Amino acid sequence: MGKNASCSSAAMRAESNGGFQHENPLDYALPLLILQICLVVAFTRFLAFLFRPLRQPRVIAEIIGGILLGPSAIGRNEKFLNAVFPEKSITVLETLANIGLLFFLFLVGLELDMRAIRRTGRKALGIAICGIILPFILGIGTSIALRATVSKSVELFPFLVFMGVALSITAFPVLARILAELKLLTTDVGRIAMSAAAVNDVAAWILLALAIALSGSDASPFVPLWVLLCGAAFVIFVVFAIRPLLVAMANRSLEGEPVKELYICITLTLVLVCSFVTDTIGIHSLFGAFAVGTIMPREGSFSRVLTERIEDLVSGLFMPLYFVSSGLKTDVATIKGGLSWAMLMLVIFNACFGKIIGTTVVSLLCEVPSTEALTLGFLMNTKGLVELIVLNIGKDRKVLNDQAFAICVVMALFTTFISTPMVMVVYKPARRGAPYKHKTIQRDPDTELRMLACFHNTHNIPSLINLIECSRGTGRKGKLYVYTMHLMELSERSSAITMFHMARKNGMPFWNKKRKGKDQMIIAFQDYEKLSSVSVRPMTVISGLNSIHEDICTTAHRKRAAMIILPFHKHQRVDGSMESLGHSFQEMNQLVLCHAPCSVGIFVDRGLGGTSQVQASDVSYKIVVPFFGGRDDREALCYGMRMAEHQGIFLNVYKFVTPPGTSLAFDAESVGESSKKDRKTVHVIDDNDYDDKKQDDQLWNEFLSACNNNTQETMKYEEKLVESKGDIEIALKEMNRCNLILVGRMPSVAALGSISDCPELGPVGSFVASSDFYTLTSVMVIQQYNPSTDIHPFVREESDLPDMSHTPAGG
Repeated sequence: MGKNASCSSAAMRAESNGGFQHENPLDYALPLLILQICLVVAFTRFLAFLFRPLRQPRVIAEIIGGILLGPSAIGRNEKFLNAVFPEKSITVLETLANIGLLFFLFLVGLELDMRAIRRTGRKALGIAICGIILPFILGIGTSIALRATVSKSVELFPFLVFMGVALSITAFPVLARILAELKLLTTDVGRIAMSAAAVNDVAAWILLALAIALSGSDASPFVPLWVLLCGAAFVIFVVFAIRPLLVAMANRSLEGEPVKELYICITLTLVLVCSFVTDTIGIHSLFGAFAVGTIMPREGSFSRVLTERIEDLVSGLFMPLYFVSSGLKTDVATIKGGLSWAMLMLVIFNACFGKIIGTTVVSLLCEVPSTEALTLGFLMNTKGLVELIVLNIGKDRKVLNDQAFAICVVMALFTTFISTPMVMVVYKPARRGAPYKHKTIQRDPDTELRMLACFHNTHNIPSLINLIECSRGTGRKGKLYVYTMHLMELSERSSAITMFHMARKNGMPFWNKKRKGKDQMIIAFQDYEKLSSVSVRPMTVISGLNSIHEDICTTAHRKRAAMIILPFHKHQRVDGSMESLGHSFQEMNQLVLCHAPCSVGIFVDRGLGGTSQVQASDVSYKIVVPFFGGRDDREALCYGMRMAEHQGIFLNVYKFVTPPGTSLAFDAESVGESSKKDRKTVHVIDDNDYDDKKQDDQLWNEFLSACNNNTQETMKYEEKLVESKGDIEIALKEMNRCNLILVGRMPSVAALGSISDCPELGPVGSFVASSDFYTLTSVMVIQQYNPSTDIHPFVREESDLPDMSHTPAGG
């Protein structure tokens, strides 16, 4: 196919004159390529969507998509294959795919931290080495069996090495994404697996270079030696000549300033130049791109900006082309007959046995617990893109025939596909933590207060700092500790995984974004900490939106937080209307409310304090608490009383009362929550709960006492007599001329206003947070921690565990 395709593609013109000139666009290179890209991207993304519930990495969908579009399935229709993937277009398709592959392997090299590999402990190093040796030996044995059956005409020695490499590889990028998806990346198992996979990856590239050198067509035995020597000289040149240039450009790219376009251009050109050099040497162009990636400096913004510039284009458009070019070479139908299927079973068995059993036995010898050892075995059995690269190089160099190639592709697909479900079955890490007492704002005022404040982007930071300033109180013995958490969605991007490398020393999936104080996202928090008595510890969580609530809740428990502050899933537009950021963010808030180990506040930000941080001496806020009664309202009142200690805060509390014989529900059913199975459920509450009213009266008396002792008159109260829901709505609208309203999530009151699409805010919160309410008043909807509904926690409390609240993840 190669020579004919080259001649045919050379005869193809780039662009057609159009359909009106009676020309078929599919007979021309550019429109045909555009169609191929669109088809491949759409098809693989559709498959990725189908595989999402199985928590499979996207590479699985792309491999399967490539195979299905090839002669194994859809491509068996010759009309389709000749129209969409004609032989004359293959050279152009493969060339573009390999250009994308060069830059993707440059990003893979960036993900590998060579300094971390040098610091790899003996345990991970031993697991990595044994995880290569046993599969490599089994690969050699498998190749002998294959050569005696389905690959009789291939050269012996290159075939032995290629099969050994194919069975011994662990796909580092795919493994990183599986660990991240399962939230295992920073567990002991994850750290060992990542370190071992990194060592394995480097070793695999060295072995692949050896295999390529040995697979040349020249009969001279000195040619492989010259290839290897030139390859070693190239690596030395890259380290000592090219790396200083990259370091100099990185040092000139200051944090917070745009990276020069010239530096980006030079780096990408270097990737291509080094790829050309390694191709000329004879060890494939991919090695040059990978080598440049491994020597890139990680400090500063240069590598991050470079990654952001190219990763979407490469992984989104170019890489699916590589998978389809591989799929066009894969014909599963060549695996036919009992002997071929027996060889497939043998290859799969040896690949799994070598990796899983070899890694498990060595892990047990290194005193790794049996469950974790077996988990490491399944994780190290992950194949993926690097495996396909090895197989395609072997196919192009005639080391693998069609049948052996198809067998190995199916093996790679099977071993990767089973990794995630098997790990989920085998390894279920228990989240354990030491119990703690203060899980609400309502408690002894002289104890320290810990809060976990979450935000999505920089737009939230000024208001969040102003809210923290309001919360610090004055004259208390108990200090305020705030952990600010930047919520980031985990994606398939390389940069998301790169961030995880910075968290490997921490005990949780976070990256502390301090880095010599240069990070613009955190400067505001650091400056505020210097100017106040509040301790602020910034961190970032990177997780899928469908499970990020688990990280929030487990962090709150580990940091012994009394309250989690969540950003509302809607933000206010210029015209005052509320625009949703997406249902996933709303679902996240609802799940945190269900599983939180402490009180929760949902912050509806309408510009508290304006668009910038307000100095402590300039704070002058009016805060309102409508008090209906109930657990959540008591928490809101206690929070307001703490805020009122600040010299710039004026607190107005309005207690709603009804005529004798009536309740605030006004004959409608008011609701509360209880716990059922793994979610909290709504239920009708009893308005005549004597114990609840007793606690309301007790707190109200404490508040009245505080008002009487308040010499500066910063706390005031007023009783509001209401006889209907309409009276409540009118009274609430009269309170809108303030900076912040603190409301309980589930007071004993019927729903107000129109039907709300935000049940997480409760009846009163939904009313005051609606667009119909005053657009300059921020709202905090508070749910007090209720131990009776917390029966399915993410963290199991055990009294013999140490206090982890000051671990590095929190600063």
